Amino acid sequence: MPLPSSSPASPIPVAIIGAGPAGLLAAQRLSAAGIAVQVFDAMPTAARKFLLAGRGGLNLTHSEDFAPFLSRYRQASAWLEPLLREFGRDAVRAWAQDLGVETFIGTSARVFPSSMKAAPLLRAWLHRLRQPTAASSVPVVFHMRQRWLGWGDDAKGAGKVLRFATPEGEKTVHAQAVLLALGGASWPRLGSRGDWVGVLRDQGVKVLDLEAANCGFDAAGRAGAGWTERLQELAGQPLKNIVLHWQDAQGKPQERRGECVLTATGLEGSVLYAASGDLREAIKQNGSASLTLNLLPDADTEQILAVLAAPRKGQSLSSVLKKRFKLSALKVALLYELLSPETLQDPAQLAASLQHLPIKLLRTRPVAEAISSAGGVALDALDENLMLRTKAGVFCAGEMLDWEAPTGGYLLTASMATGARAAAGIAAYLQQAR
Repeated sequence: MPLPSSSPASPIPVAIIGAGPAGLLAAQRLSAAGIAVQVFDAMPTAARKFLLAGRGGLNLTHSEDFAPFLSRYRQASAWLEPLLREFGRDAVRAWAQDLGVETFIGTSARVFPSSMKAAPLLRAWLHRLRQPTAASSVPVVFHMRQRWLGWGDDAKGAGKVLRFATPEGEKTVHAQAVLLALGGASWPRLGSRGDWVGVLRDQGVKVLDLEAANCGFDAAGRAGAGWTERLQELAGQPLKNIVLHWQDAQGKPQERRGECVLTATGLEGSVLYAASGDLREAIKQNGSASLTLNLLPDADTEQILAVLAAPRKGQSLSSVLKKRFKLSALKVALLYELLSPETLQDPAQLAASLQHLPIKLLRTRPVAEAISSAGGVALDALDENLMLRTKAGVFCAGEMLDWEAPTGGYLLTASMATGARAAAGIAAYLQQAR
């Protein structure tokens, strides 16, 4: 659809830049309130990251109690609390049901659509936006392949002037209110490139550098130079049934049970993602981060020692570890990679290492490889309705804000919650401007 020809004398009511979950939820709320919305996105189709997230089963939200749910947002918990009380995990499920999609709670307390697929839910969502069922709603208009370049000349005060690169050349759009929902910097091929950072900074908006979150890490290895070639050959294999131990920013011990995956340079996976914020900050402060892995979380320490101290009867240590403890070949290889020959041959030290295997992390993987990003528009640069304090009528939502959360439905829930709050703020702003 071509860009509207909005003149300074007649700006469109609301322009939403970014067709991800935050922008689409805001569009839905505004449409239901009878406010005309036009959505602009650089990609050919909407919500590409949303679709990607749903390939393995779309995790919509998490069903745990509110207090632990809120704590997953770390430093941003207090700021997000009122937004998540307005639009939280129950609201996400109700939203999906309203679109005709039933949800269920999985064994991990995560919430999924019954189909386990993102595409049917997205199709229903876009159809509702384009053809709303309520008589008071206004259809949402979409403009794809429209990449936001920044602000145009607004000398006449006719509203917000937005510049877009389009297949037909550069165009401008005038809007009474603008919602920026451009995402962070992870998965840039899906549209979240983080190129808006410089645009906002040029306008005096405080923006923190975008960093990798829910990401993998490069490990030092025993010699400090990364994994040996021998271990690299096992890259892609999972480390199952482990417990990760680390310290948070306050030095408080933390642990998380789960699994991760060996990479050619280190480790990645769900259990690492839960700790990634703390580990990233430790690397920034200290140059590296330390963690330990419990490879035998269900075993008794004394029994481990007894087995290791007993005569091997001609068996190699590797055979004992595999047969008596059911250790995978990868876990055994990791022990040989990280422990000295002396430690491997000392039953007491080896027993301790099986449940506290030390690993040193040197750096995060690049943000483009991460599931999400940290940093973004500083929270104190926004008012309670997510409007920029330095630019009236311009709101921000979603992952471009400075908050982060682990995987498990927390990212999607908070993104939608910020979209809901921004929509309420835009409606109030337009009402006041009349």
